Amino acid sequence: MKVLITGGAGFIGCNSAARFLRRGHEVVVIDNLIRPGTPSNLEWLKSQGKLTFAKIDIVDAEGLDRAFADHADCDLVLHLAGQVAVTSSVVNPRADFNANLLGTFNVLEAVRRRAPKVVFVYSSTNKVYGGMEDQGVTLRDGRYAYSNLPHGVNEGVQLDFHSPYGCSKGGADQYVRDYHRIYGLRSVVFRQSCIYGYRQFGLEDQGWVAWFIIASQLKRPISLYGDGRQVRDILFVDDLVDAYEAAYERIDQVAGQVFNVGGGPSNTISLLDLLEYLGRKQGAPVPYTTMNWRPGDQRVFVSDNRRAANQLEWTLKTGWQRGLDLLYAWVAENKHLF
Repeated sequence: MKVLITGGAGFIGCNSAARFLRRGHEVVVIDNLIRPGTPSNLEWLKSQGKLTFAKIDIVDAEGLDRAFADHADCDLVLHLAGQVAVTSSVVNPRADFNANLLGTFNVLEAVRRRAPKVVFVYSSTNKVYGGMEDQGVTLRDGRYAYSNLPHGVNEGVQLDFHSPYGCSKGGADQYVRDYHRIYGLRSVVFRQSCIYGYRQFGLEDQGWVAWFIIASQLKRPISLYGDGRQVRDILFVDDLVDAYEAAYERIDQVAGQVFNVGGGPSNTISLLDLLEYLGRKQGAPVPYTTMNWRPGDQRVFVSDNRRAANQLEWTLKTGWQRGLDLLYAWVAENKHLF
């Protein structure tokens, strides 16, 4: 098969591309190579299999249209490109809008015009649900937790875009859904929780699991925004790519669907939990400073994965402790990349 991946040199993109390349498939990567680590990821991908690369920013509608015309025979499109940080969206909301909403519109139009029969997978975000203040959040065992959502957040929870990032990703999420309804695009939306794993060049404003691991090993300063009791259900990147594949294989049954996908209730961790883990790995407490809360930061997010489990027959395989060990070891072996 032939797979086209926007943002294919990014963290999730390069892990997805490597999966398909290793299986002997042809992969086309579209990326603007702006994000730190993407040039390194692209060079690594070239050794994994039959790779074609096009340096295109998804804001460039004409460039995208030409690329999709050249690769109209692709079977699967993973749309993973975009602006990824809430903080950056607050500083520059126009750039965020262009990358996430306008960029996604451009990709959808290129697909509609050039490759309307492909399977289209979009990486959305849990931020489309906003702060979820109406759901009730409590402190339990020193961490934030939902008062009445034992399975986590399901897809029926009301959308409440919060922050420019939440708005741009949420708008794109809805565009992808509507292109299925209006144009018959065979699309699937994944509202992803906290994804982590190999080749993640995490920064302070995004990719906090990787950033804490990188910073702790390289002795860089770590800041906690808020009180550190925020909880996320973390999902190892290999398990996310499994979900993408499951959607492709079952597209006749799931086209037009939205799936929450994350670590679920059994893989929750707070910021303070991660610092404690790192302290155990290194034999000494990890120093940090405390900063004010950031806008749009959810006290807790835990994904209800039951729809994905039922309709995609998907279950995660990597528990959080195993996943953190794998990422910690990868960073230790690749410090020269940082």
